[in-house]
Parts: sequence; C-alpha cells; structure tokens
Amino acid sequence: MLLVALMAMMLLVACREEQFIFVPEEVEVTLPEYTSLQGFYLLNEGNMNSNKATLDYYNFRTGRYTRNVFAFANPNVPKEMGDVGNDLGIYGSKLYAVINCSNKIDVMDKNTVKKIGQIDIPNCRYIKFYGGYAYVTSYAGPVELSPEYTQRGYVAKIDTATLQVVDKCLVGFQPDELDIVNGKIYVANSGGYMVPNYENTVSVIDIDTFTEDSRIEIAINLQCCKADSHGMLWLSSRGDYYDNQSRLYVYDTRHQRLAKTLDLRVSNMWLDGDSLYVIGAQFSYVTMNYETTYAIINTLTMEQVSSKFITDGTDATIVMPYGIAVNPITKDIYVTDASSYVDAGRLYCFSSDGIKKWDVRTGDIPAHFVFLGDNINEK
Repeated sequence: MLLVALMAMMLLVACREEQFIFVPEEVEVTLPEYTSLQGFYLLNEGNMNSNKATLDYYNFRTGRYTRNVFAFANPNVPKEMGDVGNDLGIYGSKLYAVINCSNKIDVMDKNTVKKIGQIDIPNCRYIKFYGGYAYVTSYAGPVELSPEYTQRGYVAKIDTATLQVVDKCLVGFQPDELDIVNGKIYVANSGGYMVPNYENTVSVIDIDTFTEDSRIEIAINLQCCKADSHGMLWLSSRGDYYDNQSRLYVYDTRHQRLAKTLDLRVSNMWLDGDSLYVIGAQFSYVTMNYETTYAIINTLTMEQVSSKFITDGTDATIVMPYGIAVNPITKDIYVTDASSYVDAGRLYCFSSDGIKKWDVRTGDIPAHFVFLGDNINEK
C-alpha cells in the first residue's frame, strides 16, 4: 500500500514555506524477500536545530529503499517532521514518530505514512506500548545544561484510540528509554542535562496505579532500557566520558538485584530472542578517541558470545555506528552510520554471519527502526 501511495503522489508538485517538496528517491538495493514482513521504517534524527528529521522505508517485497517518505505523503505539513527524530514505534494500525525538540509525536497510518494526528509532549524521548496505551518519556523542561536543573521528567500515558494524554507520572531527571515487565514500567533516568551531577537511578512505575513505586540505583547517565523474556532488564550507562566509562548492566526484576555488569561501550542495542546486539561509539576525553563495539550477548547466560559480529572487515568503513536492528525472521543485521552527523548517513545490511549484503544512503543521522508486518510490535 505504501508503494501505491508513493506512486500516486509522485504526480504532485508542491512547496512549503521557503523550501520545495521533492520526489523521494527510490533505489533498488537487493532482490525481493518474501516473508510475513513487508519492510521496515528508519527514522533519521537530523542534527539538533536543523529541522531535518526524515523517515525512510525499505520494502522487502520489492527490494527497494525509499528516502523521505513522510514529506512526500504529507505535502501540506509545515516543516515536515521537525527537529530530532528520537524514537519510532508501531501499535495497531498506527505508526508513531517521537520528535524530541519539536515537542511532538507524529501519528501516521502505518501503511501509507499519512499523518492522522499529533500528540504534544515537551522534550519527548522514547515510546513503549501496552494494553491500549502508549507510554512516553519526557524531559519536561527545556534543552539546557545545568548542574542545578530543577525540572524532573515524567512518563505520559496516552490513549492510543483518542491520542489524548490521560495521565502523567513524575520520575527522575531526563528520563530516556523505558520498558515494561510484569506490570511495572522501568524508566532509565539519565540526568544528562545536569553534568556532572548525573542521575543514577531507574524509576519503577506500577502500571495499574500509574505511580512511582521506587527508584533503583544502577549507574550514572542511563540511556537504553530493554527487558528480555526472562525478567532481566538490560540497561546501558553512557558514563561521564572521562574515567567513568560506558557499561552494560543487567538487573534481575524477579529478585530485585543487580545481576551483572559488562564492560562494554554502548550507544545502542537491539534485542532479538535471547540475543542482545550491542553497538557503541564511545568518546573519551581522556584518550580523545572513540572506542567502538559490535557485540552479541546471550541473555540466558549473560555472557558475551561475539566481540565482532561484522566479520568481513566492513566495520572499518563505518565512521560512527549509531542505529541497529535485527530482522526477526531472516536474522539479517542492520547497522547505520551517522558519519559526520551533519551529512547523509548510511545503512548497512549484514547476513547473520556478518557478511555485508548491501548498503544505501539514508537521511542525516539514521537511528531508529521499526518492522512492518503481522502485528509483530504489539503486546
């Protein structure tokens, strides 16, 4: 349906305040794949204050990659997607794009990308769905670095039928990713605006009462938060970019204890079954260099089973590993390169054994994936 909509709209020519709408570029990158998956969307963040968040789409059934599908599907939306695309999700028939510095969530038809609504949330960050609701973290306050920052963040509860915010729960400072385990919402508080006084806690919200039950001390400047199917919560810390390095932490929600710490540099991660794929590009002000990671963790044993899942040397061409996804059916691995952060990035597809299959140019700072097909994203 998306391909049909794009072909129909290619007949249109339009302009928005001071800028032209262009036909999205569509390129053939590989042969068609026929599974229950139709394709995936890739949200490009765009550098802050550049108003260059864009949405790309890869169609498994045609083997074609299309850039900037949102702008083309929505020619009358001013400023297109806006400033910094921070997260992406599908629930039911809707596609949700969290646009951080534009303080909104664009809600679209998941097949046509036609915008059907907008949810206004200040400094919104990450989204998770459960039981007919979307839960979104918000920094709540302005983008401002200050060790004296006083505005706590919150989690917004959104009715996915009406697209209305129905409740809010205060958490720690600058909450980032969240996940849901056994009736509890776990929120990684970063305190990222409060350098050097970072937060070091995870907020625990009871999903029924929507109140914060407790805080768990884990590590400073938390970012990623993913729950596996065994009750373990996988949390990444950015560290302080000096002696306190980025690491990966495993919290046992059943026994309420820290189960393990792994000495890995983590920028992003993707959970596929019992495998956690980790990429990192951690900068250190001590060495003035980046340390990169391409690792796989077995979540059952909590052991690292691969230190380099790209096996053909292609990692040497990736300047800044940034986004990651794993095809749940074919197990192909997708890694994005943010490059200079101000120019077009690149998407690489690797087979499950780490051999490059194809690569393609993306928008600026390609970051967040969601697969389209057969309600695979719903709980």
